[in-house]
Amino acid sequence: MNYLSIEGITKSFGERVLFEDITFGIEQGQKAAIVAKNGSGKTTLLKCLLDQEPVDEGRIVFRKDLRIAFMEQNEELSAKHTILEEVFSHDLPELQAVKEYNYAMRLEDEEFIKSSFEAITELNAWDIEVRVNQILSVLKLNDTNKRISTLSGGQKKRVALAKVLIAEPDFLILDEPTNHLDLDMIEWLEEYLSKSKSTILMVTHDRYFLEVVCDTIIELEGKSIYKYKGNFSYYLEKKAERQEQLEATIEKAKNQFRKELDWMRRQPKARGTKQKARIDAFYDTKKVAKQRIDKDELDIPVKMERLGTKILELHKIGKSFGDIKILNEMSYVFKRQERIGIVGNNGSGKSTFLNMILGIEGVDKGKIVTGETVVFGYYNQENLHTESDQKVIDVIRDIAEYIPLEKGRQMSAAQFLEKFLFPREMHYNFVDKLSGGEKRRLKLMTVLMENPNFLILDEPTNDLDIFIMSVLEDYLRSFQGCLIVVSHDRYFMDKMVDHMFVFKGNGEISDISGNYSAYRKKLIQEARATKKNESNKKAITERQVEIKGEKDRKKLSYKERKEFEGLESEIALLESEKIKLTQLLSQTDASNDQLMTAGERLSEVVTELEEKEFRWLELSEYE
Repeated sequence: MNYLSIEGITKSFGERVLFEDITFGIEQGQKAAIVAKNGSGKTTLLKCLLDQEPVDEGRIVFRKDLRIAFMEQNEELSAKHTILEEVFSHDLPELQAVKEYNYAMRLEDEEFIKSSFEAITELNAWDIEVRVNQILSVLKLNDTNKRISTLSGGQKKRVALAKVLIAEPDFLILDEPTNHLDLDMIEWLEEYLSKSKSTILMVTHDRYFLEVVCDTIIELEGKSIYKYKGNFSYYLEKKAERQEQLEATIEKAKNQFRKELDWMRRQPKARGTKQKARIDAFYDTKKVAKQRIDKDELDIPVKMERLGTKILELHKIGKSFGDIKILNEMSYVFKRQERIGIVGNNGSGKSTFLNMILGIEGVDKGKIVTGETVVFGYYNQENLHTESDQKVIDVIRDIAEYIPLEKGRQMSAAQFLEKFLFPREMHYNFVDKLSGGEKRRLKLMTVLMENPNFLILDEPTNDLDIFIMSVLEDYLRSFQGCLIVVSHDRYFMDKMVDHMFVFKGNGEISDISGNYSAYRKKLIQEARATKKNESNKKAITERQVEIKGEKDRKKLSYKERKEFEGLESEIALLESEKIKLTQLLSQTDASNDQLMTAGERLSEVVTELEEKEFRWLELSEYE
């Protein structure tokens, strides 16, 4: 059943056409994602679907009587509301019924209580309050009496997300749902949406999210739409095939064009003496032959100062803010080409730690020793600060007209912009007119222009499209200096780092060898061990204390016990296979067939792993 039909729509702003005559549909139950380069019009397309932006041509039709919920990238919430009031401000009948019932209870109005009770019963809405509390708890919005005006940007984003999830709409539209979420929240949301019965259309740059949640990828490229029925791995494979076919078509057209051009030049000027069909075919061939395929490659051979023997040393450093402990006597000695990922809940001290390394924030105790040859490059989450009338090329020229490269060469500001995927026609655009991702990319340029040999990146992938992230990953893989990355992008962390600092709070930091997947595996193993220990203690206590009248507890059957004993080895094998598949998907030299097979198998492994872990926990209750 078709829930949404988009028929021949076009949208432009002045002379700039975002998309032209595009047509596609979303079926009931589909979980689709729109992917495109920054500035291509993804968010505008979503707003057009909701009639928040008018289209120039075409029509958009939703199936009648659908309950639709839309979470914008920058949601407008009522500053006067509390968190709970904002969540219940949704026009969902079930929420309104619960809201009225709670109000009636406070008034102690028996007639009002009776009528609102009947309304809840009629709508079968008694479980909605449980769902509200569960979602708010997972998103760490426990103090529901807090005013929206007092919340941080990340907290507001979570309130907006809670609001649409609680609504359980027929059609859910999400714009960057994972921004400002901790890793555990992202993984919970991933599982929640995977199991949701809602039809989903989203814009996201989280590639694991695209891999696990989505069954349809819609690419907006060159003002047109390409639809792929499969997950992210399938999309990458089919996109590569499409590009190969296009390259072959263009090459064939170029050869044909050269022949036909010679024929055109040899013919008399009078059009009547030529074959009209052949002339028309010549211009069609010329149009195909003149197509250009933009290949995203970030090749910047910047001149980097060689790192000395001493790089960065942390000697028993400590830091607190009042009673909140950030670091507790942490020591670490950085080595050449160190690649460290940092994870931890918001507010656990990650950014403070980076500021201490850079000397922006002082230490309370211990000392930080920085080598003489170290040149830091710091890319933080703050927006690029520019004048209102400043143009893109001015940002680069204000730093340097020419950028020094290896072997005494240099590159002009304009060339540097092109290397960073800003074409010439964008150089004199006003910075204020750039998309969020384009501004972030420009800011990253200003950091790299300093030729750092120790890069510190705080959430570098926020607002960057998946294509630019892939290009950035290629660049960072060849970076010869040290690298520290704070990121909630699990795919990025898996490809970029070789060990992790995990900020657990209260000054506790774990150093884990391996990438993000290794860290998650360790967490699962620890949780499983803790659960097993608790179950064993419980079993021992129950065996020791036999009280008359105690309820009979279910025991594992012989078959269940055998199943339970085999689950641990099965889970370990699946986790090992997941890591191997993830590594294969990260390999640039993998074939299309390998990527497709690995992507399909990864989805199967993730599902099977979740089922077996749930079964293990279920059986462990009775072990």
